[in-house]
Amino acid sequence: MMRTQKLPDEEFNIVRAAQPAPIDPSETAAGSTVVSLLSSLDRKVLDQVMVEHRYTPGEIVVYEGQYGDIAYLIWSGRVAVVQGDFANPSSVNYRGPGEVVGEMSLIDNKPRSASIVALDDVRLLGIHRNDFFELLQIDPNFSTNMMEILSNRLRAAEEMSRVNTAIGRELSAEVEVLQSENEALRQMEQRRQELSELVVHDLRNPLGNLFSALNMLELVLPEAVLEENRELLEIARLSHLRMQDLVDSLLDIAQIEAGRPLGEREPTNVASLMGEVTQLNAFALDKREMTLAQNFPEDLPPVLADPNQIRRVITNLIDNAIKYSPKGGPLTITAVRQGSMVEVSVVDAGPGVAPEERERIFDRFAQAEAGGIRPRGFGLGLSYCKLAIEAHNGRIWVEPGPDGVGSRFVFTLPVVI
Repeated sequence: MMRTQKLPDEEFNIVRAAQPAPIDPSETAAGSTVVSLLSSLDRKVLDQVMVEHRYTPGEIVVYEGQYGDIAYLIWSGRVAVVQGDFANPSSVNYRGPGEVVGEMSLIDNKPRSASIVALDDVRLLGIHRNDFFELLQIDPNFSTNMMEILSNRLRAAEEMSRVNTAIGRELSAEVEVLQSENEALRQMEQRRQELSELVVHDLRNPLGNLFSALNMLELVLPEAVLEENRELLEIARLSHLRMQDLVDSLLDIAQIEAGRPLGEREPTNVASLMGEVTQLNAFALDKREMTLAQNFPEDLPPVLADPNQIRRVITNLIDNAIKYSPKGGPLTITAVRQGSMVEVSVVDAGPGVAPEERERIFDRFAQAEAGGIRPRGFGLGLSYCKLAIEAHNGRIWVEPGPDGVGSRFVFTLPVVI
């Protein structure tokens, strides 16, 4: 094993000052999931297979091209994952507490694809390949879940490359078509840049690190303390899932607009999706003192759909209804069969949507003020709903609620034949 070396100040400053390039949004979630899996194991077992390593700022943990059989879980501090020469890196990404680095060394014996450099005083928990496979044999469920995580990260990385290629082609075509509309193009590029910064910095990294830190607490806090704070940990977990949904929706929009199908469609029971949707919105409903009434007939047929996409559609519509409804106002979701389609509607008691806005609110980045309520976010939720539903050969629209009160958002999906 190579002796620990430290970067010269000039190269370290380059790495430390580099702006992190956008990376696969599933990686923070995967790291947090790894921590969650480890927290389910006996701590004596973890103590036997995981070894603590400490590094000071500028010290090199591993080199690109170096063979290694150890991966690291970041306990505290941050590291930089650097590809290329330190003086002129091709990419620099930052990792924080709760994330995993160098995990590919656990499943193959190929040279490392990047160097890892400590940005702060760093504590890492290392696990060697042999110990990792012994850990897999201890608990079959842990083995299955861990392999699924690593597989998903590989698939996500490959898909991200395809998405980036499609986005690049799309932007090039838009520049060529809109050469005479430079100002409109500049505004669009500025908004997209703001959105990218939001996803990478304001949404993904802080919340991912917070969620990872809370999971780390589950590893070290006594059971009595954990039980007393279970509600807080659950709120953090649900918040992370909501933010992950936002990132996934953004990626899905890019793929749908690129003309690629998303996920596998299968017979899906709309009513069965509501358990998870209700859980994700439970905190917001409780805070606003609202209840969500559900009207699903027992003979409602299944629809042909990707359940993950439809769950996100319903979650977006429920979140929108909560946001614009008065405190304590009623919310209702109903599903009925209409010929060869199932019609799902979400009804709120908010100020409603003006007729001239009923088409525009489904456009990308569109926002509308209703009843004095200023919109929040970047106007992607309803845009995603429209693209996802139309990709399923369905339709989505908004109309006034019963007796002209509130809004009724409706979408249709084809029944399984």
